[in-house]
Amino acid sequence: MKTNRLGSSDLDVSAMGLGCMSLGTDEAQATAIIHEALDRGINFLDTADLYDEGRNEEIVGQAIRHRRADVILATKVGNRRIPGKEGWGWDASKTYIRSAVKESLRRLQTDYIDLYQLHGGTLEDDIDETIEAFEELKREGVIRHYGISSIRPNVIREYVQRSGIVSVMSQYSILDRRPEESILPLLGRAGISLIARGPLASGILTDHGSSKAQRAYLDYTEAELTALHEQLMSQTTLTRTLTQTALQYPLADPAVAAIIPGASSLEQLRQNIAAARSQPLSALELEAVRETSKAGRYTLHV
Repeated sequence: MKTNRLGSSDLDVSAMGLGCMSLGTDEAQATAIIHEALDRGINFLDTADLYDEGRNEEIVGQAIRHRRADVILATKVGNRRIPGKEGWGWDASKTYIRSAVKESLRRLQTDYIDLYQLHGGTLEDDIDETIEAFEELKREGVIRHYGISSIRPNVIREYVQRSGIVSVMSQYSILDRRPEESILPLLGRAGISLIARGPLASGILTDHGSSKAQRAYLDYTEAELTALHEQLMSQTTLTRTLTQTALQYPLADPAVAAIIPGASSLEQLRQNIAAARSQPLSALELEAVRETSKAGRYTLHV
């Protein structure tokens, strides 16, 4: 698996990582998927303290406890569960980040996190205090580097200008090209990497995704999604599948260091790995995809 340097860090991440949110809570099955990913050249695992109320971190930690040196481990912080209440609240304070990281370390069975990410963020946060928390953790060796997971350009812009983030995780796919107009140019100039989540758009951008197109996605209508899937399928050749096109599309931008599709089965994982190892899209293929899809048709989250 090809690797790329993550921003200005010393982390070389596999071009395709594993988004662990889709693993589920069956520990045996999830462990098998993680081990298969590592055996096939994936070194980048992304989780969050929010997923399955911390259970996802526990499963990941147990799966990699004897292979920690083989893994670039990323997790997230900021969504705080309130005991006795449904859901969670937002807390980007230094006090909470410093307490939450200890719990993540415990669940992950490790004494350091390679990439610690703010799991959201608003302009109403005390951004300087949040940055100070991450910088302190980095100086103490608790984390190696930090980033932000967000789709809000105005928030991302503040962290690019004011912090030492090495990455931004954001949704980016053929169906969601918002980063092209707001985030990617900024990150390219700053030497910060994009980690693209959702490259398969919840399975719509796969060869068998026509059935999944029959539901809401962003502001597409069902008719638009179905038509777009058909058009993209008609553009595939005997040597390239739609899954390959979809996974290679974000990687065509030099600011993108990694894509992190999820996988809930070994079969899905193997299909994704094969697609990620396919040839990069040619200039003609990129042009055709961009002509078929639509950029700038979504409401930007500020």
